[in-house]
Amino acid sequence: MEQRLPLPPFTMETALQKVQLAEDAWNSKDPERVCLAYTIDTEWRNRTDFINGREAVKEFLKGKWERELNYKLKKELWGFRENRMAVRFEYEFQNADGQYRVKALTEIADFNEVIGTDLSDEEFSTIGGLVVHQFGHLPKRGDEITLSGIRFKVLRADSRRLHTMMVEVLPELAELA
Repeated sequence: MEQRLPLPPFTMETALQKVQLAEDAWNSKDPERVCLAYTIDTEWRNRTDFINGREAVKEFLKGKWERELNYKLKKELWGFRENRMAVRFEYEFQNADGQYRVKALTEIADFNEVIGTDLSDEEFSTIGGLVVHQFGHLPKRGDEITLSGIRFKVLRADSRRLHTMMVEVLPELAELA
C-alpha cells in the first residue's frame, strides 16, 4: 500500500500541509488523483447516497464535476491531535442552470468579477454582509431576497452567521449585460 505523506503523528506544520494537499487535489478536479487518497474499500455517505469503494468514489466525482462547473473547494484545519484531524470545508460552483453556490464570506469585488455584476463594496466587504443588511436580520435556510436583479437563496445559516447561498442572475439583468 502506498503511503501518502505527511503521515501521523501530526505537528501544526504537517497538519496544515496535509490539508493543503487535499485541497489542491480536490481543486484539480481529477477523480483519479483524488480517489487515491482513499482506501480501496472506503465508505462514503453523501447526503442520501452511500458510496462504497475507490472505483465508486471515482465515478461519483466524475459526475459531481460534470454537474458542478467552476468548482472551488476551500479546506481549513480546525484542530488535530496525534493521528487525527478535524477539517472544515466549503465549496463553490456554478450549475448547468447558471446558478452559483457561493460562500457568504466571498468578497463583493470577487463576486462581481465571477458573476459579472457591479454591486457596490463601499458599505460591505462581503456578499453575506450585504445580504444580511438587506434582510434586516440574519436569514434562515430557504429565505430568498432579490437585489439588483440577483436572487439570493440561503442554503446554510446558523444562529450567528450566514454561510452559503445559491445565487441566480435573473434574465432581466442578463439581458442588460
